[in-house]
Amino acid sequence: MKFEKVQQLLKDKNVDALVILSPHNRRYLSMFTGSSGSLLITKNQNYLITDFRYIEQATKQAKGFEIINERNISIALKQLCEKHQIKSLGFEGDLITFHQYTALKDIAELVDVAGEIEKIRMIKEPFEIELIQKAADIADETYAFIQTIVKPGVSEMHINHLMEMKMRELGATGSSFDTIVASGVRGALPHGVASDKIIESGDMITFDYGAIYNGYVSDITRTLAVGNPKDEMIKIYNIVLESQMTALNTIKKGMTGGQADKISRDVIASYGYGEAFGHSLGHGIGLEVHEGPMLHSKSETILEENMCITLEPGIYIEGLGGVRIEDDCLVTENGLKRFTQSTKDLIIL
Repeated sequence: MKFEKVQQLLKDKNVDALVILSPHNRRYLSMFTGSSGSLLITKNQNYLITDFRYIEQATKQAKGFEIINERNISIALKQLCEKHQIKSLGFEGDLITFHQYTALKDIAELVDVAGEIEKIRMIKEPFEIELIQKAADIADETYAFIQTIVKPGVSEMHINHLMEMKMRELGATGSSFDTIVASGVRGALPHGVASDKIIESGDMITFDYGAIYNGYVSDITRTLAVGNPKDEMIKIYNIVLESQMTALNTIKKGMTGGQADKISRDVIASYGYGEAFGHSLGHGIGLEVHEGPMLHSKSETILEENMCITLEPGIYIEGLGGVRIEDDCLVTENGLKRFTQSTKDLIIL
């Protein structure tokens, strides 16, 4: 199915071939997991250009691709373009360097196809959904583990290290991004990565993290408390939870990303905290932790079946703290299905 869409892209953009340099797009199209290489996709032939270090690996993984052993990608592309009389070449204008651009423009006429492969990637295949579910399962198990290690006197960074080890123990090959552990007033930092701050009684703590499993990611956020949190923080928690659950139960295919964002945002605004929810509702996940579709106020992307998205409303109050709750979800025929199943009840340790 994806190659039918790629061939349609060639027709729509009126180009003879596509050159793919993005590691994520390369992996998506070829299944090649090596760290070096590029693709040339013509109307009749698919090529993976890499060097001697990856030839055996590429031969096993990149089914349907002819493997070209050439370390200098420009040389290989020039030879292939001459061979197939390629005059126009689609390229990822938003992802290549100036040096790569200058090399390509000497080979063929360039047509920018920025974002087009990413649009194809938004609709996940069954095996991709299974891998995202596995990554989400690892995140869920890690949240259960978090509840056994969090206590006053322990630093955010120490908790972060233990979380990282736990995810790898459960089968993750890495973390989706730098793990966020933001306690107390640091919870007001939406991207407050783990610091040397010590957990104190009364802190609310936001954990935002994810696992990479066979190339695919999860992205979950939970907020819990140690000791007795302030009444306003409990109030904020319940508002964020209502916002997230309203979105989860209402969003469906056919909506735009902007309409989805508004559903959640309106709940928070109705309680007077609208300005404290400064980021978008969510984003797509897959090979990257931030990919299409985007769920923000101006997004006109239509949600379609088998898109995988996050829902992550939050409220952040400087000097007080913050709350964010996030799940990974699959867009289905009948609404959203959660990948992440960790409890969203306010846990007070």
